Amino acid sequence: MEQIRNVKGKLLRCGYTTGACAAAAAKAAGIMLLCGAPVDRVSITTLKGIVLTLDVLDIQLADDYASCAIRKDSGDDPDVTDGALIFSRVKRISHGITIDGGKGVGRVTKPGLDQPVGAAAINSVPREMITGELLKVAEKYGYQGGFSVVISIPGGEELAKRTFNPRLGIEGGISVIGTTGIVEPMSNQAIMDTVRLELRQLKASGMCDVLLTPGNYGETFSHKSLGLSMKSHVNCSNFIGDAIDGAVELGFSRILLVGHIGKLVKLGIGAVNTHSSFGDGRMETLLACALTAGAQLPLLRGILDSATTDAALMLIWEAGLLEKTMAQLGKRIDACLGRRLPEHVTIGYLCFTNTQLLNNVLIKSDNANDLMNIWRIKE
Repeated sequence: MEQIRNVKGKLLRCGYTTGACAAAAAKAAGIMLLCGAPVDRVSITTLKGIVLTLDVLDIQLADDYASCAIRKDSGDDPDVTDGALIFSRVKRISHGITIDGGKGVGRVTKPGLDQPVGAAAINSVPREMITGELLKVAEKYGYQGGFSVVISIPGGEELAKRTFNPRLGIEGGISVIGTTGIVEPMSNQAIMDTVRLELRQLKASGMCDVLLTPGNYGETFSHKSLGLSMKSHVNCSNFIGDAIDGAVELGFSRILLVGHIGKLVKLGIGAVNTHSSFGDGRMETLLACALTAGAQLPLLRGILDSATTDAALMLIWEAGLLEKTMAQLGKRIDACLGRRLPEHVTIGYLCFTNTQLLNNVLIKSDNANDLMNIWRIKE
């Protein structure tokens, strides 16, 4: 089913992620392995509930394995992986499902990413999708054993040079990613226009308070971990400053911002557009906060060498300086948000991490609990 998004009067076609391609290829290979016959098309259901029916390419059938590919289609969204072939080679094993990366799929070389050091850069959601589709195949064919899956992407090494992977510590290829299975085409201006449109719609419906989350992580954490209602919620993507300005202009009186440390840390240097194309400064901000908290030179160097904010946080935590460092960051975020607001508007924030050892919530404003009660009451 083709998905279309209206962006500023233009009908733009949605695509599907490398993770969705990998899951579809794994499912098709699993079917062919068990039934022994080629499969021309395969259907999967994405995490958004959208059914994708995709052509199966480059089929190979042998006694002990099946292999095939799905061609990545990014729709009208610019993406370096558009048109790439995502291969899955599936073999029988005694039990369980193992997933690894082959040629063109990167390897994690620094801690703090979605997968551990040494693992293939196939993120958690694609792994869940691959596993789920193969379990369905096994059930359908009455198969009691397991599967070994290897995902490969010809040309992935070259494609990776046009991404942030080398900087993040992913070497040898690209990542297999995706949180929903669907790629939605939207330019920066289109995203800002959409955010302001959603704010206007909320205001027109009588809402006076708005919950802002920069991205899917913030939205998921707000709903599943904090138990907040999404009735007056706007996903502002990277455009935190524009979303706050729009909310103020439209007359919202209370704003709660919930975001991952990777986004909100940039507020510590006043960067209210958190997209990487507008600059980074995440590690430099954490370094400055840790320095103020009493960090010594080895820790400061470790922070600068970290691939992600979560990895840097683990170093700070191990040094016993996490609470003091986050307190310094909190002061910076308070100052950044306060500068954008007139006196009659209340804003609060909550910053979290996906690292379980750090108890999820890192810092929050003094008024965050009171503001969260607004959304809990509306459940």
